[in-house]
Amino acid sequence: MGDKEVVGYRQEDRVEPDSTTETYVALKVMVDNWRWVGVPFYLRTGKRMSARSTEIAICFKPAPYAQFRDTEVDRLKPNYLRIQIQPNEGMWFDLFAKRPGPELKMEDIALGFAYKDFFEMQPSTGYETLIYDCLTGDQTLFQRADNIENGWRAVQPFLDAWAAQPQVQLYEAGKDGPQAGEELLSRDGREWRELNV
Repeated sequence: MGDKEVVGYRQEDRVEPDSTTETYVALKVMVDNWRWVGVPFYLRTGKRMSARSTEIAICFKPAPYAQFRDTEVDRLKPNYLRIQIQPNEGMWFDLFAKRPGPELKMEDIALGFAYKDFFEMQPSTGYETLIYDCLTGDQTLFQRADNIENGWRAVQPFLDAWAAQPQVQLYEAGKDGPQAGEELLSRDGREWRELNV
């Protein structure tokens, strides 16, 4: 990963070479309410992917017409609102815009806020915050038992479906998951965003 050579999960010490422990998941989730009807949510997580990154990327629908009809820029790339949770906490609005001037030249633009740049300090890690809250008795960031139970209730159907699958999809360390993860999005004419660090 990056310049560092890493081994795959099955090559780790104390891991069986034929282990079927899941290290990656990609999901397409639909929310069943009026506000989100027809809006797909794509989720993926895995170990030893090309970068360690946690982000939420909201892809805006493209304009329903060809703004630059009969030009080399017939359709614009989609705009994204990107919320980076870790590392480099912050928020960016990624736009694809026309460069000022007489020629039709398009450029990627990122308007954003980086926590460390604005506050001129690194935010504390999640563990630092939780340990401090434990010591001071602040339960704000802790989950109640009923929330945990509801979370497991939501996840259990996925666990049951995976248990029925005979084969785990393998992928190389440093890659962004197995081919099946790419196919999940390509079936809908989409692709995963490149992982950012």
